[in-house]
Amino acid sequence: QVHLIESGGGLVQAGGSLRLSCAASGRTFSTIAMGWFRQAPGKERDFVAAISRSGGSLGYADSVKGRFSISRDNAKNTVYLQMNSLKPEATAVYYCAARVDAYYGGSHRSEYDYWGQGTQVTVSS
Repeated sequence: QVHLIESGGGLVQAGGSLRLSCAASGRTFSTIAMGWFRQAPGKERDFVAAISRSGGSLGYADSVKGRFSISRDNAKNTVYLQMNSLKPEATAVYYCAARVDAYYGGSHRSEYDYWGQGTQVTVSS
């Protein structure tokens, strides 16, 4: 069992930045592939970014490439999502997710095994 807790969400103006954190427990963190997803009201939960167990492989949704950055600190059992140049369409609940059976989690939410409770990000125009 993997327990995930997100933090760092909030209200920010368009063009601003936020850094989300996700703390994991219950399993050796370096054995878990991690991802970030987001869900806007009335929409499906969409892929944002993914990172492999070691941090050596990264992936991003086209909509966030060049502006968002995923990273992890295996010593702190934490994965991060740095979000820069935020746009109002980034407003959503952001979820971190864990996949335990693969080196890299990928972009499909069905492949992830555990989810956090989410943190709200609101970008005002």
